[in-house]
Amino acid sequence: MSDVFTPEKRSAVMRRVKGRDTSPELVVRRALWRLGARFRLHRRDLPGSPDVVLPGRRLAIFVHGCFWHGHDCPRGARVPKANQDYWLAKIGRNRARDAAALAALGEAGWRAAVLWECELKDAAALETRLRALLAPPP
Repeated sequence: MSDVFTPEKRSAVMRRVKGRDTSPELVVRRALWRLGARFRLHRRDLPGSPDVVLPGRRLAIFVHGCFWHGHDCPRGARVPKANQDYWLAKIGRNRARDAAALAALGEAGWRAAVLWECELKDAAALETRLRALLAPPP
């Protein structure tokens, strides 16, 4: 099946995909703020440049889009029909990069958490998860 857009239009659509301040990321930031947590954004000096960083708690939070990072939910498991080889390789590289960043953060003494886009739909569950992350480690 061919793409519904021309190559130029598809390129324009893909250029508009943001890497920061995405809607899922804003949902997490608002929830953290309501819980009284204060944070920094996109610390470039940490592996993977986490979306939200709580330096006092040494906690790094990544907010991942299910499709872009290859989650195992229905949205993340969907494979585009056009240019499959490219997309499978790209998502594979993203997953490898994510795993390396999480491992490097752990080695540096940071706690790291990944929040998936599909998990953010349930506000109560998100708040419960964030409260658990904000609690001091045992």
